[in-house]
Amino acid sequence: MSNDKLSDNERLKSESELLRGTIKEDLTNDLTGGFLGDNFQLIRFHGMYQQDDRDIRSERTVQMLEPLHTVMLRVRLPGGIITPMQWAGIDEFASEHTQYGSIRITNRQALQLHGVLKKNIKPVHQLLHRLGLDSRATAGDVNRNVLCTSNPVESEIHQQAYDWAKKISEHLLPKTNAYAEVWLDGEKVKQPEEETILGNSYLPRKFKTAVVIPPQNDVDLHANDLNFVAVGDKGRLQGFNVLVGGGLAMTYGDKSTYPRLASELGFIPLESTLAVAEAVVSTQRDWGNRKNRRNAKTKYTIDRVGVDAFKAEVELRAGMTFQEIKTYRFTGRGDRIGWVSGNDNKYHLTLFIPSGRLIDSLGKPIKSGLAAIANIHKGDFRLTPNQNIIVAGVPEKDQQLIDSLARQYGLIDDSVSSQRKQSMACVSYPTCPLAMAEAERVLPGIIDRLDAILVRNQIPTESFIFRVTGCPNGCGRAMLAEVGLVGRALDRYDLYVGGNKEGTRIPRLYKENWHLNDIISELDSLISSWAVNRNDNEDFGDFTIRNGIIRPVLNSTDDFYI
Repeated sequence: MSNDKLSDNERLKSESELLRGTIKEDLTNDLTGGFLGDNFQLIRFHGMYQQDDRDIRSERTVQMLEPLHTVMLRVRLPGGIITPMQWAGIDEFASEHTQYGSIRITNRQALQLHGVLKKNIKPVHQLLHRLGLDSRATAGDVNRNVLCTSNPVESEIHQQAYDWAKKISEHLLPKTNAYAEVWLDGEKVKQPEEETILGNSYLPRKFKTAVVIPPQNDVDLHANDLNFVAVGDKGRLQGFNVLVGGGLAMTYGDKSTYPRLASELGFIPLESTLAVAEAVVSTQRDWGNRKNRRNAKTKYTIDRVGVDAFKAEVELRAGMTFQEIKTYRFTGRGDRIGWVSGNDNKYHLTLFIPSGRLIDSLGKPIKSGLAAIANIHKGDFRLTPNQNIIVAGVPEKDQQLIDSLARQYGLIDDSVSSQRKQSMACVSYPTCPLAMAEAERVLPGIIDRLDAILVRNQIPTESFIFRVTGCPNGCGRAMLAEVGLVGRALDRYDLYVGGNKEGTRIPRLYKENWHLNDIISELDSLISSWAVNRNDNEDFGDFTIRNGIIRPVLNSTDDFYI
């Protein structure tokens, strides 16, 4: 295949000297606050996206100034576990050296720092290094931060699953020394380097991996390229069911793109885990589409070659044979907000963090509250895929003190509705360059209106999985919601309904390019019908299917657009 037929991203990766580019030289360029040429893309492999504040972009244009370039940096946290000491270091940096002063928990269990100026980029990487952290492979065409179900109760099996999530993350990291050379002033490697797993041109597109512990599907396994579903017996992890080819992104106007549920390959014993992970990644590396990035994800590779052919190639490369899938089922995805006691005789406090955004506001200084808890907590923090945080491993003697601090700073709010807890939004405006509509900033107002509808229909404690995303790229995981809004333009969205509570069904387009007020009115009508006509304990998504309001998506490869 000649290079002129490849996407330009393939050129820049192959010419980057294993992700070095000229980033070091760009850091000394004081004429711009941004990165030039290929470096704009290459910094993503180091865990950063160049952004600007879109709220003030036009104002700066009038002033004949370039956009206010900053980077958004993601901290890699396999399984979402971080120590209080590490949290405190990140919190201090966010307060003193970012434009927004916030920390954001992502739905991939990482942390994001928004608004890092060019002069502060190298210092933040060096801070992370001192804390025992990094931002490697949290963006770019590599395996991203590995998820793991946040289970503070069944501590033994969670610890085992988390250990594997961490091993998978480390095993699939880029081998290049570029990160250390650029950000940590490491010595340049003299001997030739080789990316034995990812390849010297890396993967065709981003790759997402998760470890999930049934019955909780908090990681949304069908959003990931590769999934390891924990199979345990008597509190001990026995192995994993392996599923591949999930993904939610699509492109408006291009029906060759679509969301897709992951396909089952089979069961593996624990000792095959890393070999299978490597085999799946290397198969996608070699078979993925490097001409058209819209069709470069693993889901399209599997649909093109077939599940059986992909499975056979993974078995060949891993030197093993998949066993029959072990029985598993999911019952939900939400976090258990509040205190729970674990099998380890310790207590765990899950705190609801709206859209994962930790920032001090009038009457709710929640960022300062987490810092205060970090100052005394002896356990760890666990970030959840629902963008909440668990204060985990609290001895009984410390429970009251931590509870009091959480209430003092507004981190515990007993008035938060069930619907608000089941809702999620991507960042969108003002920092995401791909945003077509608001998401995070409009979510609170939308939930106010949905709560009022639920109250009026005398079902105030009911809820459904509701998600808003500012564009069709899938970051807010709206394509696994019971009700999903996907941005089209300011105040206009596509409305999807018909997903399920467990996250195993893709919703279908119900109304296209509607104004937000019209969408709320339509949901008012649907919720009112659900309140009166549902079966006992029937979830909203299932109700819309049973009543013929929307047809289920049975196989999105074939019928998503029908």
